[in-house]
Amino acid sequence: MRILFFMVALLVLSFNLEAKSLFSNAEQADSSKYIANLKDLLIATQKTRGLTNSYLNGNTETLLLIYTTRSDMKKAIGKMEATALAADPVINSRASAISKTLIKLNNKAFKKKAPEVFAAYTEQIEEILMLAQTVSQRTAAALNDFGKETSSIMMETMLPLTEYVGRLRGYGAGIAARNKVTKSDIEKVYALSNEVKRLNATLAEQMHQLISRHSGELSPSIKGEIAAVDKVVKDYTHLAEKKLLKHPETIDPDEYFEKGTHLINLIIKAYNTCNNAILEDSKGWF
Repeated sequence: MRILFFMVALLVLSFNLEAKSLFSNAEQADSSKYIANLKDLLIATQKTRGLTNSYLNGNTETLLLIYTTRSDMKKAIGKMEATALAADPVINSRASAISKTLIKLNNKAFKKKAPEVFAAYTEQIEEILMLAQTVSQRTAAALNDFGKETSSIMMETMLPLTEYVGRLRGYGAGIAARNKVTKSDIEKVYALSNEVKRLNATLAEQMHQLISRHSGELSPSIKGEIAAVDKVVKDYTHLAEKKLLKHPETIDPDEYFEKGTHLINLIIKAYNTCNNAILEDSKGWF
C-alpha cells in the first residue's frame, strides 16, 4: 500500500512540475508586471487617439471621456515607473521619451487638425509597441521556454492586433461623426480591416500551437477567449467594410467606437490570461 501511495504521489508531482517551472523566476515575474502596465498605457493611448479624432470631427460628446483616458495614460506610466524593470537604462530611456511626448501631445491636441493629431498619437503608439518588443528582447534570457513563446505572441501579435483594431475604431468613428466617405477613406478602412484579419488569423494559429505544447500552463478559458476574438473580428470588419463605408449616415460614431472597444477588450482578456500564466509559472515550486 505504501509503495502504491508513493507511486501515485510521484505521478501527481510529475504532472504538477510539467504545468509549472520547478524554481521561481523573479525576472520573469518582473517582466510580467511591466508588460501588464505597458499594455494599459497602449490601450489608454489608443482610446485617447480615437476619442480625440471623433471629437475633432464634430462629436463633442467625447470630451469628458478624453480627459478620463488621458488620466488612465498617466496612471499606467506611473505604474511602469514603479516596477523593477524600469531600472533598465534602455527601457527607462525609451519609456521616458514616450511619456514626455504624450504629455506634450495631450496638451496641444485640441489646437490641431484631426488628421495631424491622429497621426501623432499613432506615431507614439508605434513607439509603445517598439518598447514592448524591447522589453521582450531584453528579458528573453531570463524567461523559460513557455515564457518566451507566450511573451512573443503577446508582444508581437496581440498588442499589434489591438493597435490595428484601434486604428479602425478611431478612424471609422471619425467617418461616422462627419457622415461622409472619401476615396481615401475607403482605401484606408480596407487596408486596416485586412490587417486586422491577417493578425487575427496569425493569432489563432499561434495560440493553437501554444496550447498544444503548453496546455498545462494555460487556463482552459483561453480557447474560448481566442474563439470570441475571431468571431468579433469578423463582425467588426464586416461592419466597417459593408456598412460604414456604404452608409456612414446610419452609423452612430459612439456605438461604432464601443464595438471596437469591445473587440479590443476581448483581445486584452486573452492577453491577461496569458500574462497571468507567465506570472504564475514564474512562482515555481521552490
